Amino acid sequence: MVGFGPTDVPPSAAVKFVGAGTAACFADLLTFPLDTAKVRLQIQGEAGGSSGAGRGCVAKYRGVFGTITTMVRTEGPRSLYSGLVAGLQRQMSFASVRIGLYDSVKQYYTRGSDHVGIGSRLLAGCTTGAMAVALAQPTDVVKVRFQAQARSPGNARRYCGTIDAYKTIAKEEGVHGLWKGTAPNIARNAIVNCTELVTYDFIKDTLLRSTPLTDDLPCHFVSAFGAGLCTTIIASPVDVVKTRYMNSAFGQYSSVLDCAVAMMTKEGPLAFYKGFMPSFLRLGSWNVVMFVTYEQLKRAMMAAKSNGATMA
Repeated sequence: MVGFGPTDVPPSAAVKFVGAGTAACFADLLTFPLDTAKVRLQIQGEAGGSSGAGRGCVAKYRGVFGTITTMVRTEGPRSLYSGLVAGLQRQMSFASVRIGLYDSVKQYYTRGSDHVGIGSRLLAGCTTGAMAVALAQPTDVVKVRFQAQARSPGNARRYCGTIDAYKTIAKEEGVHGLWKGTAPNIARNAIVNCTELVTYDFIKDTLLRSTPLTDDLPCHFVSAFGAGLCTTIIASPVDVVKTRYMNSAFGQYSSVLDCAVAMMTKEGPLAFYKGFMPSFLRLGSWNVVMFVTYEQLKRAMMAAKSNGATMA
């Protein structure tokens, strides 16, 4: 067996909360360039956007690794991690709530019952996803803005630092500007959370019941990979609209629906799946790193807590 084994005492809500945020930050550190490439591909073709023109124009970015290569060549390798600080702030607050509190909320909806139906899982996923967005939306807005802005000499940078970005957005667009795109983000995260957590939960339970796999790394790896694939397929359209709307100039779109209609009219339905491959590469790898790290962190923290209690 590799890693920490299951502990006799189930992890507390506090252990899950801290473990989820820490694991998500670690996963973000490893997969952030893929997320940045995804954002650049998603906003490509947006009228007035930072990356390119509309239909019929030559695309600046082509494919995941083509996008990464172009960014490194024209903007330097640091551009791949533009917005990382806001990204880590987001994960520490966002993942801690949506993942760390999922089991507690699920138990609340089932009133402690051992039988957990799909309805309770979906409801718990929607609840923690919405709570997380309400708390962490400003960090997501700043992260997307940084990832979208080009560092090349011909492009004026919108923000010179993370704190400056928070201040500038609040000053120019009002405090509500920091919560721009909350509606599509709640919709996206309801979908992502339900698909990601419920799929991981379901696949893991199925593997433990129906295969020789035990509650260990191989089981966690397969469950996380399956969750990443399902989430990417279902959530991509909402994710693209969310990214476009959050990155848009003040007044560019009158609403989220206006943004979606503009995309459909000017770029066609395939625009909703722009950046699909980096989304999958990122979500698939992110899920594997995050869930495997999360499971191990929970066990390590409970083992340390148990050893501390024994020594006392």
